[in-house]
Amino acid sequence: MSKQLTEKTNLHPRNQHRSRYDFKLLIEQYPALKNFVAINEHQIETIDFSNPEAVKALNKALLITYYGIQNWDIPKDYLCPPIPGRADYIHNIADLLASSNGGKIPEGESIQGLDIGIGANCIYPILGNSIYGWSFVGTDIDENALNNCSKIIESNPKLVDTISLQQQTEPRFIFNNIITPEDKFEFILCNPPFHTSQEEATQGSIRKINNLENKKTTKPILNFGGQNSELWCEGGEFRFISQMIYESAKYPMQCLWFTTLVAKQSHLKSLYNVLNKVKAANIRTIDMAQGQKTSRILAWSFLSEKQQEEWKFEKSNQVV
Repeated sequence: MSKQLTEKTNLHPRNQHRSRYDFKLLIEQYPALKNFVAINEHQIETIDFSNPEAVKALNKALLITYYGIQNWDIPKDYLCPPIPGRADYIHNIADLLASSNGGKIPEGESIQGLDIGIGANCIYPILGNSIYGWSFVGTDIDENALNNCSKIIESNPKLVDTISLQQQTEPRFIFNNIITPEDKFEFILCNPPFHTSQEEATQGSIRKINNLENKKTTKPILNFGGQNSELWCEGGEFRFISQMIYESAKYPMQCLWFTTLVAKQSHLKSLYNVLNKVKAANIRTIDMAQGQKTSRILAWSFLSEKQQEEWKFEKSNQVV
């Protein structure tokens, strides 16, 4: 068993998935997962991560077992997120908020997050609410994705009063039409489209499958799925995040921390230049890693340290 549950030290210390997956426990909670579990050449239980159905079954089991989400599903070909990495983003946001709150993580429904590009899976609001009790607004340009999120929320009563959804009807905008003058968010998070074109997204999927299966293929199986708007946009990650930064400057006092994932480290220097142009008061980069994949969170605030200290975390529970 000790071989089975080796610790993954590159994940956040509070991440519940630092050990190898306990498939016995997961199958007890979600028996259908058993159909996808096998012993690999190292005599370790695992699933075929190049199989979209296997990945989805694992996610269902993890959400039931660790987060109390009984009814979760996504339509075919939509992004199926790797939960340990998504949980790491949430834990790092908690640390970021604590840095503005005397070292204490603010918890409870009064802590509001805005998820840009929630997708059909609703994963960040689910994790943020399950772990820290936070409330969320989730936005997307894809009406079908939002309809699926709505089904997930309605199927899990504890989410109904804490996650709301809003469609971005003008894809050229990110915050415009979404943030109203009355809104106040403790944080904004985003997993931006990575690729610059459909062709680039397809090639990326082929590379991922080749790495997972250690063999050559030319067929793009999207093991984690993904619609066009989830995987690519004109100008790719850099252009999307730059747009996000420029728009964020219109709401400097309405959000404590703006954050986004940045997949390509080579983009950071140019993104820092954009942040300096809009006069961000505080800029941070938080490194993350899951398995062989490395990523990072870019975070910025327009509030001075004094203004951050004066931010009112209203009626929240707080944990050290």
